[in-house]
Parts: sequence; C-alpha cells; structure tokens
Amino acid sequence: MARHLITSALPYINGIKHLGNMVGSMLPADVYSRYLRQRGHDVLYICATDEHGTPAELAAKERGLPVAEFCAQAHDAQKAVYDGFELAFDHFGRSSSQENVEITQHFARKLNENGFIEERAIRQVYSPADGRFLPDRYVEGTCPHCGYDKARGDQCENCTRVLDPTDLLNPRSAISGSTELEVRETKHLFLLQSKLQHEVEAWVTAHEDQWPQLSSSIARKWLTEGLHDRAITRDLDWGVPVPADTWPELAAEGKVFYVWFDAPIEYLGSTKEWADQDPANRDWKSWWWEADDTVRYTEFMAKDNVPFHTVMFPATQLGVREPWKKVDVVKAFNWLTYYGGKFSTSQKRGVFTDQALEILPADYWRYFLIANAPESDDSSFTWEHFTATVNKDLADTLGNFVNRVLSFSKKRFGEEVPAGAEAGEAEAKLGEQIAGLLAEYETQMEALQFRKAAAALRALWSAGNSYLEEKAPWLEIKTDKDGAALTLRTAMNLIHLYAIVSEPFIPASSRAMRQAFELADDTAAWVSAEEARALAFLPVGTPFTVPPVLFAKLTDDDLAAYKERFGGE
Repeated sequence: MARHLITSALPYINGIKHLGNMVGSMLPADVYSRYLRQRGHDVLYICATDEHGTPAELAAKERGLPVAEFCAQAHDAQKAVYDGFELAFDHFGRSSSQENVEITQHFARKLNENGFIEERAIRQVYSPADGRFLPDRYVEGTCPHCGYDKARGDQCENCTRVLDPTDLLNPRSAISGSTELEVRETKHLFLLQSKLQHEVEAWVTAHEDQWPQLSSSIARKWLTEGLHDRAITRDLDWGVPVPADTWPELAAEGKVFYVWFDAPIEYLGSTKEWADQDPANRDWKSWWWEADDTVRYTEFMAKDNVPFHTVMFPATQLGVREPWKKVDVVKAFNWLTYYGGKFSTSQKRGVFTDQALEILPADYWRYFLIANAPESDDSSFTWEHFTATVNKDLADTLGNFVNRVLSFSKKRFGEEVPAGAEAGEAEAKLGEQIAGLLAEYETQMEALQFRKAAAALRALWSAGNSYLEEKAPWLEIKTDKDGAALTLRTAMNLIHLYAIVSEPFIPASSRAMRQAFELADDTAAWVSAEEARALAFLPVGTPFTVPPVLFAKLTDDDLAAYKERFGGE
C-alpha cells in the first residue's frame, strides 16, 4: 500500500470559516483521506491555522486581546468546529509553533546561502497617525483593476489580482482609517523568484499532467506573466522573526517573515508538531524528504491559493537546494457562491460553519457540499437546493431505505437477520449492478472527482430502493415468506455495504448503520468487488436494532426559517 501525504489550505486565524472555505479545501481532503484509509493505505492528513500576518493582528486589535492570546483562542474555536464536522486530521497544528519558526528560519538561511535572497531598500507606506510602516494588509483602498473599494494592499478579494499597497487608489490605514499616508524608505528581504523561473517552469511541466485543468491553468498564467522578486519580510509585531545570526540589522528592527513565506512551510512544521508528540514512533522527515519516493502528496485548496502552491512555494523549495517533498497533485476548487454572490468571511455573507452545525448535524452538510463541490465551475448554495437534496438523497433514498427494511424485518421476523431462501436471479442481477457501481465510485474517488463520486454513491443507494420496489417484500410475505426473508436479508447486507462505502461522506450516519448489526468486526474496511456481488456480509442470525431516523426531512417551515435568518435571493 502507498503512503499518502494530504494537506488542505490553512484556514486563516481571523474568524470561523464559511461553507465555501470548508468545501474548497478541508472537507474534500478529509473525504479522500478517509477513503484511502479504508483502502488500507498509510495516510497522514495535516492542516493548521495560519496565524501570522495582518489579519491576526487586526482581529486581535478588534477583540482587545494580545495577538498570541487571540490566536490561541481562535485556534481552539476553529478546531472545535472542525471536530464537529468530523474532519479526521492526523494533526491540526499552528503556524506560530516553534517547529514552524525553526524550519522557516532554516529555509531562509539556505535560500540566502544559495544566492536567492537579497536585502533591498524599498519605499513603503508609512502612517504618521499610527507611527509605523503599514504592511500591505494594513492598507486598504480601491482596486485599480476592477474598482472594488475594499481591496487590500496584497490582493483584491473581488478580482483576486495580486497587488502592492502603492497600487491602490484612495489608500487608507486599516488601523486608524487615516488617509494622510506617506511613502518612506525601509529595508526588507526579497526572494529572487526571477532567478528560479526556469526551474519552476520545468517542475510544473513535469507534474501538471496529474493536476486538474484549473490548477495547471492558474500556474501557467503566473509563469507566463513571469515570476517577480517579492519581499518576504514585514514590519509586524507577530510572526516568525528574521534570524539575528544572518540578518542582525533587520532582526534588531523587529522584522518578521511575511505570512505567504512561512505559511506553506507550516505543512512541514505541523508534521513535525505531530511527530514531536511521539518521537519514538513518528518520523516527520520520512514524509517530507524527497529521497523517500514512496510518498504521494496531494493538496486541496480553492483557486485563490493555487499560485502560492504551484509556483511560489515550489520556488522556495527548489531554492533551498535540499530534497524536500514537493506536491504531486494540486486539487483546486472554484467558488461556492451564496445565491450567486460570494461567501465572505470579512463581510459575513453566507452560512458559516459554526452556524451550520447549530442547524443540522454535520453529515447533512458534508454530503450536500461534496455532492455539489465547485469543481468544473462555480456552484451556488441556495436553501431550496439544499433542502431538496437532503430530502431526496439523504432522507428518502438512504434514510428511508434503512428504516423501512429494518423496521419491517423486525416486525415480521424478529431482531435477527432472517434466513429465508437462497439468492436467486434478482439477487445475482443486483450483485452485478452493485459491483459495477462500486467500481465507478472507486474510479471517481481515485480521480478526485468528488461530484461524480457522490453521483455513484447515490446510484448505489438507489439500486437498493429499486431492488426493494421490484421484490416488494410487504406483498411477497403474503405468498412466499422465505422469499420475503431473502429480500430483507439482501437489503440488510446492502445497508452494511452502504455503511462502509458512505463513510468518507457521512461518517456519523455510517457508524449508525454499521452499529445496527452486532458484528464482532465493526471496522469500515473496504469492500471488494466479489463481496459486493455476493452481498453476504451478515451471517444469518446476526442480531440487529433499528437505529433512530438517520436524516429528518426538512419542511417548508424549515426552509422559510433558514431564509429568514440567512437571507435568500
């Protein structure tokens, strides 16, 4: 079995994330990780909060807290939400960890030794009202490209163009709001990406055939425009310090590394955090040192993060001249919109993950989001679509099947899997159908095509309903009790199969389905094609219980309440 390293985009520390953030990175990474574990692979799923940069300082200032205290609280709050969604990270770290500090400083020293870092005097925005230089996110204004009036000095949230603070029209301080800004000279470290352009291009060319078109097209766009040297330090109080042994003057001035430089390195830092918890049994470098070619590394992120991970961080890795593992597959996602408008953390538009869990259990959201993942293009969240999907797929197709099979069998045959007749032509036909659909599901999961995988899973559930309608055990029992027992026994084996293959999508409901049967082995190990055809997982006489309703149908009143609280069209 292969070793799979999986990471998802690091969520910013400045607040609970919305559903678009969840479906664009962490949730598909979790679904894929769960699937690979079931298939017997050695999987390490790493993520962390991205805690440095101006968003952390500004959010802490707004809360009236020291930034370190704010970040500690915010990390725990985010982790609680991700636990609620059952994201099965192997480790969910923090970019402010000592491990990340050490590795980031190591990377900077090696880049410097290899001639890829240069100290330059630059002119930077200074606010007399605040008495300090303003890093890019501390400057707000109007985007010169699209006219958005809340653009930040590093990137326009509206059109996603990367900016410098001096590009903005009508700039103002994000701290005080002052428009009386000056441009003064200060020194910063620059990563000489221009010297690494050809190496990055060669690396992208060698790997992009494994990437979705969205990922490769974004990388190509950046390469075509040319890699520019970029500052990797900032004037902030919070961040990875510039090491005094290499740059004493800048260290004395309190310079820290820019968040875009240290955040990708946190994948390594978080892995080391994980290993440091059990150093006798965990070797973090075996996952990240390129010499170990058994590791396949897959990254999940929304499209706005793609340039950093297909171009900028690979440039950093190439420049250190050490064999660090680079990503094999970058799975990028488009936007999930809210009624056609953009989810926005900063503007609090749309449903946020903590609110989602207040309304309904995680499995409702997990299934809907993955079944409608914005892969080939943007997809829109609407309450009407959400309600219809929950009612049709989860409540009717899966939940109702489980409930009516087990309830009817308990009523007519007692609380054990009935014996009945031997499997016949209908069961053989069903077995072939299930094996084929399972193969399709596996193919799409391996290809990271989550919407298609969800469609195959839905088809597996539908096959059970079609079989049940065809056999109609509620009528069959009147003339052929053994035949009805066979039908119900087969349907129960389908429930057990559903419990296993649905686990990546709806883990809590899958546990409930598995635990309905008293089996000695309650694991969710994957199903072979032969097992799918045979549909004989449950020995005759296996005790079972009828679980509570897996998915409650959502009513018109529910729909109206959701739209009243969160808004509709």
